Amino acid sequence: MDQRKCECGHTNPVGTLLCESCGKPLNVEVFEQIQFPDMRYEGMARRSQTYTKKWIDRIWNTFSSVKIAIGIIIVILVASAVGTVFPQQQYIPVPVPTEADVARFYTDTYGTLGTVYYGLGFHNLYSSWWFVTLLVLLGTSLVICSLDRVVPLYKALSKPRLNQHKSFLKGQKLFGEGELAPDADQAELLERSAAVLKKKGYRIFRAERAIMAEKGRFSRWGPYINHIGLILFLIGVLMRNIPGFYLDEFVWVREGQTVAIPETPYYIKSENYQTTYWSEEEMPEKLELNGGVIPKSFQTDAVLYLNKNADVPGKKPDLVEVQKGPIIVNHPMIEGDIAIYQSGVQEMQLGALNFVLVDVKNGDKELGAFKVDLYNPAVEQEVAAGIKVRVLDYFPDFIMGSDGKPATKTNLPKNPMVALEIVDEATQQSEKLVYLQGSVLTQKSDARFGLTFHKPDLIDISGLNVRIDKAVPLIYFGAFIFMIGVAMGFFWQHRRIWVQTQDGTILLAAHTNKNWFGLRREVDGLVEQLQLPVTMEEKTKA
Repeated sequence: MDQRKCECGHTNPVGTLLCESCGKPLNVEVFEQIQFPDMRYEGMARRSQTYTKKWIDRIWNTFSSVKIAIGIIIVILVASAVGTVFPQQQYIPVPVPTEADVARFYTDTYGTLGTVYYGLGFHNLYSSWWFVTLLVLLGTSLVICSLDRVVPLYKALSKPRLNQHKSFLKGQKLFGEGELAPDADQAELLERSAAVLKKKGYRIFRAERAIMAEKGRFSRWGPYINHIGLILFLIGVLMRNIPGFYLDEFVWVREGQTVAIPETPYYIKSENYQTTYWSEEEMPEKLELNGGVIPKSFQTDAVLYLNKNADVPGKKPDLVEVQKGPIIVNHPMIEGDIAIYQSGVQEMQLGALNFVLVDVKNGDKELGAFKVDLYNPAVEQEVAAGIKVRVLDYFPDFIMGSDGKPATKTNLPKNPMVALEIVDEATQQSEKLVYLQGSVLTQKSDARFGLTFHKPDLIDISGLNVRIDKAVPLIYFGAFIFMIGVAMGFFWQHRRIWVQTQDGTILLAAHTNKNWFGLRREVDGLVEQLQLPVTMEEKTKA
């Protein structure tokens, strides 16, 4: 590390603008300029200005640059904005059980832009590796930027500047100089100045021919407290990528269905769903609803189970009830770290088709009723003695493919097509039927068997948002620390006033990091109260 020597004899590191001992500007060009060196870091050398030769120095210097930090922040802001153009996958308002359905949703809903959005991976932007990398880079930049500046600032502020070079005092924004009377008691003048400033809340530092009054030094640490809060906040956000620390899953549960909650040992069952509506008597005033209604609450009566065999791969689940009760909007079911919210619903959805098998050649004689569960159709059912119904094929959302063969658009029973085989074991005869859109297509023109329809089973499907977020306390704590730093830097100022006597003259200078008007009033009050023979000058910048 190179060094440079001041005329006072003190040796300073390269990058130091003001001598650490006497405060004189070290750079001749700077000294000759009208503008005084920036007092932000008290003219102390930062590591990024001192060490530049090794590869680790170059990495340090890169991340210590405020321009680099601002660039990273801008990229994060732009990326975050892009992530809000279309909903993220976890907020898609329909059940999408497969990746193909996710891709189809973006294409069908948003067209070409949706296809591009999905193809670029923006549907899971905030958990992508490159977005997490940006957050890590921002955290690294905050740490290095803070250390690069707080260390020299601490060193400078921990050693009060007394008996400073005249050029240091003259370089301050507020400066005054005047001749003292030949019989003036310089020591008494300094004591009187100290007494006045002490009453204004200043802490007084004394030397043989000088005093420095200081208050509000702690406000200089406000920005670094901000950085600590932001770093804690970022650590909390990044902790969400640790398995078990964060979960945000959307689960669709049909009435009567029990489903596993992904990445947890829990299962959830929906016993019943209900939407309640405001009655006219409950309305504060009469509304023209034109036959419409206003929902009052959305509620799922649920049972939460714990799988005792969750740690044994392949073993049949052994479910134990741990909680039972309603899940209402804004009133989640909470069990340990897991919270289950009512977040969506699909009411009056097709759940099952109800048929009656008839013998057409025997006067449409009813042979027996059977049900086709549209979510889990039984492969075979016996509807009468010796007569069975088999499901040969099932397409929940039927479309005709480009190859001329039947296919399904989604896994949801929006347009079900069921291919059935009726087997009479007594005669060893079988016939094939196809149900589609309320019609039955038979294999034979003189078919023996036919179907009649009854009202289908309609079910409600609850959309439950399952959340685990163990990082929330750290995120809130980081936000609290950040606000402390904002208050420290916003409501207080670091003020310093120097009073020195040299060769029959009195020198008065003052510096603050903000609110120069308030400092000027205090300095003018000091001059007026002690009747100091100085005329204060105010420069545009110090």
